[in-house]
Amino acid sequence: MVKEVLKQTALILSGGGIRGIAHVGLLKAMREFELQADEVSGTSIGALVGALYSNGNPCEEILNFFKETPLFRPNNFAFNKAGLFDTDKYYKVLQSYLGHSSFEALKSKLYVIATELGEGKEVVFKEGELIRPLLASAALPPVFSPVEIDQKLYADGGILNNFPSEYVSKKSLKIGSNTTIINPLEKKDISNAIQLTTRVSSIMIHSSTAKKLNRCDIYIAPKELRSIGLLDKTSIEKAYQIGYEHACLAIEAYLNAAD
Repeated sequence: MVKEVLKQTALILSGGGIRGIAHVGLLKAMREFELQADEVSGTSIGALVGALYSNGNPCEEILNFFKETPLFRPNNFAFNKAGLFDTDKYYKVLQSYLGHSSFEALKSKLYVIATELGEGKEVVFKEGELIRPLLASAALPPVFSPVEIDQKLYADGGILNNFPSEYVSKKSLKIGSNTTIINPLEKKDISNAIQLTTRVSSIMIHSSTAKKLNRCDIYIAPKELRSIGLLDKTSIEKAYQIGYEHACLAIEAYLNAAD
């Protein structure tokens, strides 16, 4: 149990698709060790988990949100939009869990990262309308359509910043979770232009994330997540448990070193 934390605590959550459910396991461990984040910065699924956490939703509810939200239902197909599924179709289910649609109504400060496609730049949302920026941050192309906000199109924040640690207080106790683990590949797995481009992009994202993750006071990056597919909803419980177990060990190690 943590008796006292003298400085603010910040939580940084990466993207990672279903692997990002490990973030929820981290939240469970934080609750058991009586660690509470004052500010949260997240990208993609990290932004969704961070928003629900900042809203005060318990871990069980956050887990249920991901279990119950139908990602690939036929009536969610996108028509006249870039993407297979229409991201706007998920607005109501997210709002039902949040109960409101404003950053200002959250209990903790939240930073949500998205990629503005027109100028190709990173944008951080931290005030005003909440749900559309969250949907934008998690709109992984080409699976989910970009989200229009103020006549501009936004997509997954992980394109430019998969681990947005820059936005939290520099003096805070930083707790990080990275779930964008790259799998080892053999020569035969990189045999065409698409596979090569995908691999290079994955390496770039992983490399930039790892450098920032190492600056956290407590962090997890479970290699066991490699066995979980990016959009494999059948592995939600597995990712959750992996995150919880790694988080318990990481927090214990930090506390033991501090004694």
